[in-house]
Amino acid sequence: MAAKMTVPRIREHKVSVGDDPLVMLTAYDAPSARMVDSSGADIILVGDSVAMVVLGYEDTLQVTIDDIAYHTAAVSRTNPSAFVVADMPWMSYHVSKEETVMNAAKLIRAGADAVKLEGGRRRLPMIEALIDAEIPVMGHLGLTPQSVNVMGGFKVQAKSTKAALDLVSAAKSLVHAGCFSLVLEGVPSPVAAMVTEAVDVATIGIGAGPYCDGQVLVLHDVLGIEQRVLPKFVRRYADFHGEGVQALAKFADDVRTGKFPGDEESYQLNEDVVDEMKLYGTM
Repeated sequence: MAAKMTVPRIREHKVSVGDDPLVMLTAYDAPSARMVDSSGADIILVGDSVAMVVLGYEDTLQVTIDDIAYHTAAVSRTNPSAFVVADMPWMSYHVSKEETVMNAAKLIRAGADAVKLEGGRRRLPMIEALIDAEIPVMGHLGLTPQSVNVMGGFKVQAKSTKAALDLVSAAKSLVHAGCFSLVLEGVPSPVAAMVTEAVDVATIGIGAGPYCDGQVLVLHDVLGIEQRVLPKFVRRYADFHGEGVQALAKFADDVRTGKFPGDEESYQLNEDVVDEMKLYGTM
């Protein structure tokens, strides 16, 4: 088993000093966690994307802290070498510092190594409270899906000079507050490069181009399980949905035509038991 990934290792991981880019993938249950960990990924994200790709919602706003804790526990039970980050869902860190810490503690108790929350400077008091409670925090800037209603949809952020400079400044503020890593989502590649150069912690991009210190994608997108329209930044590496449907359709056909189950899938009796049962007229 590979050595467990840790907060210091992630914090200090920079491509600019010769490190390979970090690999982060989502997982929401034990089977997917085992797959991701066996692939050699550095970080498993128990993302609030579970709302859309597992629970059937149209956005991430419906998922609760109990939902994330439930899925985090399933992932952590596999004892992965990968570092486990759990998303703090919408309204779990917006009301008070005390509630934020208690919600984060629920995720840590479920097995997370750290939590991730979205937003810039307005989240600084919450981040500082979490750091004071010795809970590691990964920040998330740019396109923040929990703000989809304010943003008017899933749109690329930081496209103007002012917005780009604001993003860089916000990234510095989050790192100064104690974030050990930053996710940059839905921002132009040059802006992500600026942030990556400006901070001394690892940046992990999703729709942020190649100049981050790592990349993250949703498992269901990478494996082709999710069939809805994919964002520009997704690359499919398999067609689990298509192959799965074909396999299930073959099973259904085998059942209907009597090909399944066969002798190899069925249990048998010893011949002496068969002979004895025949005497009783049961066979």
